[in-house]
Amino acid sequence: MRIYLPATLDELGSATFTLAARRAHAVTPALRAAIPDEDDEGLEFLAQLAAADDSLVLLADRPDAPRLRVVVSVDVPERAVVTVVDEDVVPSAVDLLDDLGRDDVACVHVDEPAAREDVRRAADGDEAALDALDERDLLWYDASELGRIPR
Repeated sequence: MRIYLPATLDELGSATFTLAARRAHAVTPALRAAIPDEDDEGLEFLAQLAAADDSLVLLADRPDAPRLRVVVSVDVPERAVVTVVDEDVVPSAVDLLDDLGRDDVACVHVDEPAAREDVRRAADGDEAALDALDERDLLWYDASELGRIPR
């Protein structure tokens, strides 16, 4: 199962590189039911966007982290996640049960450095900055490129 894990760049740069179990996003039955006319690629994109939004929440709690949204794409067995059943959360929400390491990463999606100011403002709750981020695409990096992601 492909999941989209919100993260911060300082987590990816640590020597120990462990991404702690946390809320993530995936193409869940609830997401499929909420948007029945969307294809798999579109549903995966929506799950990735939800993880990007959650990355902003992580940034708000990590003032020293580089101000760029990060989404780590990981393939895990279905037993490694529990679907969140709560009307107050987006239908793509899952809880990752286990910590992950560098070898678990398939790829990473990160804002381009030019988005830094919008990310900073959005993490502080600025609605206009959130809207601006909705117009930006995240850049794709292979797992082998983790050390070369611009910060």
